[in-house]
Order: sequence, then C-alpha cells, then structure tokens
Amino acid sequence: MSAVLDTEMPSVRPDGLEPIETASVDELRALQLERLKKSLRHAYDHMEPYRLKCEALGVHPDDLHQLSDLSKFPFTTKQDFREHYPFGMFAVPMDRVSRIHASSGTTGKPVVVGYTARDIDTWANLVARTLRAAGARRGDKVHVAYGYGLFTGGLGSHYGAERLGCTVIPMSGGQTEKQVQMICDFDPDLIMVTPSYLLNIADAMERKGIDPATLSLRAAVVGAEPWTESMRQEINRRMDLRALDTYGLSEIIGPGVAQECIETEDGPTLWEDHFYPEVIDPETGEVLPEGAEGELVLTCLTKEALPTMRYRTRDLTRLLPGTARTMRRLGKVMARSDDMLIIRGVNVFPSQIEEQLLMVPQLAPHFLIEVTRQGSLDQVKVRVEPRAPGDAASAGAQLAGLVKTFIGISIQVEVLEPGQVPRSEGKAVRVVDRRPKV
Repeated sequence: MSAVLDTEMPSVRPDGLEPIETASVDELRALQLERLKKSLRHAYDHMEPYRLKCEALGVHPDDLHQLSDLSKFPFTTKQDFREHYPFGMFAVPMDRVSRIHASSGTTGKPVVVGYTARDIDTWANLVARTLRAAGARRGDKVHVAYGYGLFTGGLGSHYGAERLGCTVIPMSGGQTEKQVQMICDFDPDLIMVTPSYLLNIADAMERKGIDPATLSLRAAVVGAEPWTESMRQEINRRMDLRALDTYGLSEIIGPGVAQECIETEDGPTLWEDHFYPEVIDPETGEVLPEGAEGELVLTCLTKEALPTMRYRTRDLTRLLPGTARTMRRLGKVMARSDDMLIIRGVNVFPSQIEEQLLMVPQLAPHFLIEVTRQGSLDQVKVRVEPRAPGDAASAGAQLAGLVKTFIGISIQVEVLEPGQVPRSEGKAVRVVDRRPKV
C-alpha cells in the first residue's frame, strides 16, 4: 500500500459530495473488490493471528475472486484483540504507528487499536464526510461532547471537523453545567454526542430555564450507543434540533463508518468505499440475504495499521438500499447481540424497555435495569424517575403493564426521585446483572 499522504479533503462537486458517493453500483463494487484484494493480502502477510486463522480454514487471499468469496474467510472477534493484547493485531511495525486508542476494558482487557499517519488522514476525511452528510459546512462551529483520550470518539470527531473546515469546540464529556454554558455562549451549529448524554444536557437546560429554540444548534450527530426512534423524537422535541444517527467502532476505525444523511433521515449510509459490509446469522455465521436482519460484519478496505477482516460487531441490523447516496444504509441499530438478556426464557434487549418507558409521559427517559436471581427464578427491577413530582405509583404500574404486554416478562418498577437514576457522561450503563455466573 502506498505510504504517500493526502492531507487534503477529497475533491467535492458543487453539491458538496465526493464523486464516489453517487457513483454507480458497478463502479462501487469494482472499487471494493480491488481494495478488498489488497487489504486481505496485507492482513494475511502482516497480521499473524489472522493468517493462522486462514491457514486453519485452508483459505488464501488468492482464493478471493469476487466479493462473495469473502464468506470463505474467517471472522475477527473482540476476543482476538484481547488474546493478542496489546499490539499483536497490528499489521505494521511500531515505528509506523502514529497513534494508539483503546476501549475502556470494563469487561476484560481493553481492545487496542493503532493508526499509521495515512490511517489518521483517512479517518479525518471520513469524519469530514460524515459531518458534511449531517449538514455541516466549512465555517460551522462543532461542539464535541464525546470523550477525548483513549476513546476514539473525541479525537476522531475533532480531526474530522477540522478537516472539513469547521471551528471545533473540544468540550469532551462531563461537566454538564459547563457544557450548557458553552453551548449558550459559543453558539455551535452542531453537537457530536451520545444520545443519553444529550438528554442529560437537555435536563440541565430545563433546570436553568433555557429555551433550546433560542440557541443556534440545528443538528446533533448522535451515536456510540443504541437508541430508539422514540428517543430521537424526545431529543428533537426537547432540544429543538435534528438528531441524526451516526455509527462507528474502534475496531474498524472509530467514528466515521456510517452517517445518516440530513436530506433523508432514513438510517446511516455506510461508507462502503472503505468498509465492506455483510450481515450474518449470529448463531450460525451464515451470510444472510440483503434486507434480512442479523449481525453486522465489517471488513476494512483501506486501513494499514489494523486491516480488520470480517469483524463481528455484535450489532443487530440489516442492509438497506442506498437513497441519498449509492452506498447502502444500515437499519436502525437498536440492540447488540451481546447486550441481550435472557429472562425466564424470554430474549430481552434494554432498548425494548426504553421503548415502553417512553410511552409513559409521566416518566423521564432515564432508567437502570437490575437483574437478580431468587432460587431458580430471575427477577427484574427497573429503576426510573418522574419528569416532575406526581403520581409516581400509577406511572410505575403503567410501565410494568406495558412491559408485560409487549415484551412478555413481569418486572418490578421502582420510581425514584427526579435526578436519582445515575446519569452517563459517555456511553450509558443500562443494565446491572447480579445473577450468579455459571
């Protein structure tokens, strides 16, 4: 792969789009195949853990003749990163690694990812494209409320906004009262933030008596955790803006993998010239036909330091035809296969609880699910809070009834005082599972 850097934005037309965004499907597939062959060979030659997996399956990069042949090759999982911690998944020597990021590691060793200088450049261009799809333009002010540091959200968003020619407000996460002050004083046009934390900001504005309609924010680039259409409506109503779904993950690049286009607001467009998607049955690993719901698998087409092949994201979605762009869209990612709870034989996702919670107007959109076991029976308690003092008992009973009717499990609802459900300054913690590990 070329080591020549291109630190300029890719050329755009007068409509603000790069030519590849509206190229024909045939042109896009030809580019994907060309890049996939190079990237697969790069991973095989320089990423030993992946080469060993290929050898165990008896496949070789020369076996890839068309895009569908990718299904013959092995998956990469989060466990691969943990088994080869910290740098065993890198495909370049350390003297070519310009930056390292890592996950929080709350459920095990952190997932460590690396970038060459060219990778950083590619990343900045993709986040710039992402922001442009969300309606940002040169000269706009972008308030970044994703965490900086090892988390990819803050710096990834920052570099992309600068590449587009925006003015960046690098607030990071936390200090909610100061976030509100900066939004009021600096007049940003867009905010990049998790949905749960944006609701925290909305709460703080309401406490201060600030009317969001008087502020300059017109759009929010919202991601890093699953969220529902009901939450989108809640954010739009309370913040008087357009919340747009964005998608990214560190193992692939960070933010900048897919973005909902402001023209259509119909799900994130996947930047397929850099990331090849598949959707598989999460149980069997079989590739599913386009439009079927399953687990998203992504392959990097242009990465140098970490050319991740067939990464199992655990995100449940489906591939949809392109609309605003030629590239395909992702269906709403509302759940992860590894977030699923099995409660007395019923599969339950936190997003299902959230959807019912938002049907009860007296309750605020903040919740925490606690799962315990008494004897052989699972018990579920959902802690919520009212929007304002009132008949909390009846609101809690209404939520329990909705969950029983639409999800099929019995829960106990504990309605706390306003502000008592723990708030997130980054990705929300929705579940505490206290059941004994087996």
